[in-house]
Amino acid sequence: MAFLPDGRLLITEKPGRLRIFSDGKLSAPVGGVPAVNYFMQGGLLDVAVDPNFAKNQMIYLSYAEAAKPQPADVRETRELRLGAFQRMEDQVLKGGAVARGRLEGGALRDVQVIWRQVPKTVGRGHFSGRLTFAPDGTLMITSGDRMRFDPAQNLASNLGKIVRINTDGSAPRDNPFLTDRGARPEIWSTGHRNPSGMAFQPGTTRLWSVEFGPKGGDELNLVEKGRNYGWPLVNEGVNYDDSPIPLHATRPEFVRFIKSWTPVISPGSLMFYSGGMFPQWRGNALISGLSSQAIIRLTIEGNAVTGEEVIPMGRRIRNVAQARDGSLMVLSESPNAELLRLSPAP
Repeated sequence: MAFLPDGRLLITEKPGRLRIFSDGKLSAPVGGVPAVNYFMQGGLLDVAVDPNFAKNQMIYLSYAEAAKPQPADVRETRELRLGAFQRMEDQVLKGGAVARGRLEGGALRDVQVIWRQVPKTVGRGHFSGRLTFAPDGTLMITSGDRMRFDPAQNLASNLGKIVRINTDGSAPRDNPFLTDRGARPEIWSTGHRNPSGMAFQPGTTRLWSVEFGPKGGDELNLVEKGRNYGWPLVNEGVNYDDSPIPLHATRPEFVRFIKSWTPVISPGSLMFYSGGMFPQWRGNALISGLSSQAIIRLTIEGNAVTGEEVIPMGRRIRNVAQARDGSLMVLSESPNAELLRLSPAP
């Protein structure tokens, strides 16, 4: 979800619907949304509002996109390291994409795809697709490894990366791999598994992300230009078939996480609180938790987590966002998902 400047709230629903919540009412689906491939982790994912929305009315959507046409001879292959988490019936060639369009009334106009995951792969999940605008106006995108392992270390692919583009889809001239032969020019950092949340620390250019580990090893990372975060060569967890993964300590050439969780919290989103309704939380990071069914609040000083509070919610939490009045809007994830508003108890 994302707030428009006038306080209306944009909400994506995974089957492909974009809605607007305003004055206590949820709109009909917005027209003009690109067709999505909806299966398991794939579908309509994140939404972001252009920093210059008041002038250009542009919004950005990330989603799972099926290839057209579908090849006749492409088949899913089993990966033992995924254990029982692999769904073999999904034989669609697809990948993540980001599109932008002008929001006019109840529809998107002039919709244009500005970025795609390369290459498209058959089945599986880990699309990621979080969208965050940097202070300089560029667009940061999380791109999962599509459960394929190897692409995260391959600069010829933008899978398993965090990428940075201009709003027209071009690569900024100061991206770290722009002049590397064979490298994707939009890559900002490498060695990611399935980054699910991303936010800039207020008043800084420091980009933080949260990332799903496999069986254990969820991570909070400080994302820096051109750095390699090690997946799938290091992690604090193990694969789903219990095969081992070397620990970060064994490979110091990779950037070490700031914090790791085992058991996992299954992070859904990341934000920094800056409002006045919870003054004691100002500057804290808030992470939505799926399997943990909680909101995780972290205090951060420099490059260290100095405190953690787990706030039980009794439901899978996908997204947390700050409203203009400093309250928190919270989305749960289920077939009957809820939009919740949190304010201080009396």
